[in-house]
Amino acid sequence: MKSTPVILLFLLAALSARAQTETYAEKLGFPKGKKVVIFHVDDAGMSAESNAGAMTALGKGLSNSVSIMMPCGWVPQMFTYLKQHPDTDAGIHLALTSEWDNYRWGPLVGCKTAPGLCDEQGALWHSVAQVVEHASADEVEAEIKAQIARYRGFGLEPTHLDSHMGTLFQPKFLMRYAKVGMEEKIPILFPGGHASLIIAASNVPPSMQQMVKEVGQQLWSAGLPVLDDIDGTSYGWKLPAGTPATDANLQRYKTQKYIDLLKSAKPGLTYIIMHCTAPTPTFDQISNSGQVRKGDLLAMLDPALRAYVEKEGIIVTTWRELMERRKKN
Repeated sequence: MKSTPVILLFLLAALSARAQTETYAEKLGFPKGKKVVIFHVDDAGMSAESNAGAMTALGKGLSNSVSIMMPCGWVPQMFTYLKQHPDTDAGIHLALTSEWDNYRWGPLVGCKTAPGLCDEQGALWHSVAQVVEHASADEVEAEIKAQIARYRGFGLEPTHLDSHMGTLFQPKFLMRYAKVGMEEKIPILFPGGHASLIIAASNVPPSMQQMVKEVGQQLWSAGLPVLDDIDGTSYGWKLPAGTPATDANLQRYKTQKYIDLLKSAKPGLTYIIMHCTAPTPTFDQISNSGQVRKGDLLAMLDPALRAYVEKEGIIVTTWRELMERRKKN
């Protein structure tokens, strides 16, 4: 047998290096080296205030994606909006926790069907750790499917699935989350690429980083689009101590934080998570996060942030576009 020519070895090495460094954005047909972003609003359906903030951010702001917490009480109002705006990029914020003290929700499958999902009040557990301790993977998968079924019961199809409080990123549940997405042909929130921002923010160990890449490859092989990176740090961006919480200060501060985040993001497909809420005294009875969430909303409405995105040539996309591109690749 003749030996492989040296030039062919060099070509194979170059192709291999390209395969390792090519972002999922490039695989989906976006220009090489470009930053491609989804500005995503979590927690729609949780409250009237959450819905109002999401609708405003989607209709008047830079936000272009939203996900709905299907076990919560204000879901029908959000679907009224979606039916009036059928092109909205709207998915399911798969909720397996109920974290607040004075406002709770339970699993759609019921506590008799999935006792491991329920606390002593009959609500979902307060924390991710409690879900991991008590719930089985089978119970979690059943609840995921029930939340998808309720969404479809409103006559619409979700553009994607994501995970409230990141519960489904836990190793115990991750493969069930991916499995349902692949079976249902619904894209899932998952950073299968370089994952630079989320690794830096979460101190993901090397063993988990390798698992992340492997799951990303599985999702891609199943015909789904895959993200390169995720950032969810905006929930922790709070005004410096002593700064009055005026709308002007909130907007200025949060807008600059988003600009700094966009500067630090690497080329590829990045999913930026926020919580746009129009808080009221009633919302303050649910959570003390009203000002943080209002800051997200004000930033998305800020012309300065939109101007920065346009000046830098950052591409803003949606799950709908990603799935359309994936079908062609």
